[in-house]
Amino acid sequence: MRITLFAIGRLKAGPESELSTRYLDRFAKAGSAIGLDFARVIEVAESRAASADLRKREEATQLERNLPDGAALILLDERGKTPDSPEFADRLARLRDDGRRDLVLAIGGPDGLDPALHARADAVICFGRMTWPHQLVRIMAAEQLYRAVTILSGHPYHRS
Repeated sequence: MRITLFAIGRLKAGPESELSTRYLDRFAKAGSAIGLDFARVIEVAESRAASADLRKREEATQLERNLPDGAALILLDERGKTPDSPEFADRLARLRDDGRRDLVLAIGGPDGLDPALHARADAVICFGRMTWPHQLVRIMAAEQLYRAVTILSGHPYHRS
């Protein structure tokens, strides 16, 4: 299953970008052996529309344009469910084992994600009830992808 990380907003050069890249590289190297392939990161600019609803709609359109046919969609949203790392790994494995060819993990913009995306999503998850800066969410998503691979492959990185 090819996994794409989709993000509203661009990550500037610096320590956040380096750490995100480090975890995505680890994921790419370890994931192929268990059928989880890193496809790419897609970054799109935040909408400049006048209202939050219109900004979310325009950003959703950008995501939909980049969503492969039949792809699973997991939204990262502060109002989602909070799985632990093994549950997240199991969700990825189930999608892979169900024959889903593509998965997109989507990080919304400052206004959140459009309700139409919530209705279409296979899952909506969050990294806790606090609000996190976009840069940290990107790092946490990258690390959790790598951690999921280590859990599924029995590597000792994750300690239960």
